[in-house]
Amino acid sequence: MEDIQQAESQKLLRRKLDLLLRTGALLVESAADTSRIVRNMNRTAAYLGLPEKHLHTYISYNMLMVNLSDETHSFSKFQRCDKHGINMDAISAVSKLSWRAIKNDYSLDKYEEELEAIKTKKRNYTPWQVAIGAGFACGGFCVQFGCDWPAFFYASIAAILGFRLRAWLNSKGSNGYANIAFAAFFSTLLAWLSAYISMPIVSSHLPECLVQVLHSDTPWHPLMACALFIVPGVPLINFVNDMLDNHIGMGINRAVNTLLMVAAMSFGIAIAIKICHIDNFVRDLSMTPHNNYIAYATAAAISAMGFSMIFNIPRRLLWVVAIGGIIAVCTRNFVNLGPSNNNIGLDCGPIIGSLVGSSLISIICVKAVHMFHTPHHCLSIPSVIPMVPGVLMYRMLFALIEMHGVVGELTVAIHNGIRASLIILCIAIGVAIPNIFARQWIAPNRRKKLERLIEERRQRGKFIDLDEIA
Repeated sequence: MEDIQQAESQKLLRRKLDLLLRTGALLVESAADTSRIVRNMNRTAAYLGLPEKHLHTYISYNMLMVNLSDETHSFSKFQRCDKHGINMDAISAVSKLSWRAIKNDYSLDKYEEELEAIKTKKRNYTPWQVAIGAGFACGGFCVQFGCDWPAFFYASIAAILGFRLRAWLNSKGSNGYANIAFAAFFSTLLAWLSAYISMPIVSSHLPECLVQVLHSDTPWHPLMACALFIVPGVPLINFVNDMLDNHIGMGINRAVNTLLMVAAMSFGIAIAIKICHIDNFVRDLSMTPHNNYIAYATAAAISAMGFSMIFNIPRRLLWVVAIGGIIAVCTRNFVNLGPSNNNIGLDCGPIIGSLVGSSLISIICVKAVHMFHTPHHCLSIPSVIPMVPGVLMYRMLFALIEMHGVVGELTVAIHNGIRASLIILCIAIGVAIPNIFARQWIAPNRRKKLERLIEERRQRGKFIDLDEIA
């Protein structure tokens, strides 16, 4: 009889460890930052009755491990994490589930049912809705670079079709990095073709009414923005967050993945530019915005909402993220621009501007999370994504690819790379630091609440006693 009870106890423990791992794997595969994964897994472990002092968790990009052990017993379980994407709706849902399970004393069956429902829930947007959102997000970037509205639509159309090509290739199971290169190549090729609509030789054969609608004074700007739906903004920000929170290994994994994605995108763009014989992509096209602030605000809102659809933000939060994007981008532009480039602003440059813009929106989101009942990063990251300098990143790689030994080529590449790196660092720091400070203020209260709930569960006999298992 005692052997049977021990076998049942071990089976129950294995199930609890499995549920804990499945919870963590869902967060890893949804692109949660590592600190959030740790907090949610610890809270789930408390619900499951796994004593924190005996629990050891290891988190990597492709593998999770949990171990429950004391001086005489040890139980371990592993879980692979293969299907990486961005799903902020799932991140928010898991966070709420971990609190709800403790508060309402869920049974294991109930918890597993709700966890599986989160994992299998259909995304909030159809594939074509996501593609259109991603396309318009790239068009919004194009406006920020100084294009007119016809060029906005050309950039958007090229991005929409490139996004759908990448999604189709992914569905066929081909290599993800190769799919990125193909999508970047295709989008750039379409953007190049769209530029000829505004050329005199084509415009002369079109009716006057169509020329007024289709002609762009900035026909080459879509080349800079049409593939920016590929820029890995969330992994970039998570990489910096992980490094700041001392999750070095996970941060390095995210950094390498990000670098490979940017390299694949740059390779696809470089091949398209070579085939099309475009020689002014790096040298001549200016990225300095010269539109008015209404155009900036409109473009920022469009880009923020478009990327939010890629990240699977709940529909109810789209307008919130749009306002966040407007605040972040307009603040960045006001601090960045100034008399030196014939704009209104403080003229402090894009690096300081990005830091100020991201810090401001992060501080606002510290308060907003209580109003909208969603994690901080689900609001702050989509709001700051329109500031990520994707063009500078692949301009650096393109400049390296295009080197012919001419004096100054390496300087151009390094200049773009350093600027991009500093801007990304400032964006990530701006998002992370206020949140980290706020977390330090909020953590004691949450810890007290969790400890009270844990003690109630302990009194009800919900915690594992390893002596009863071995």
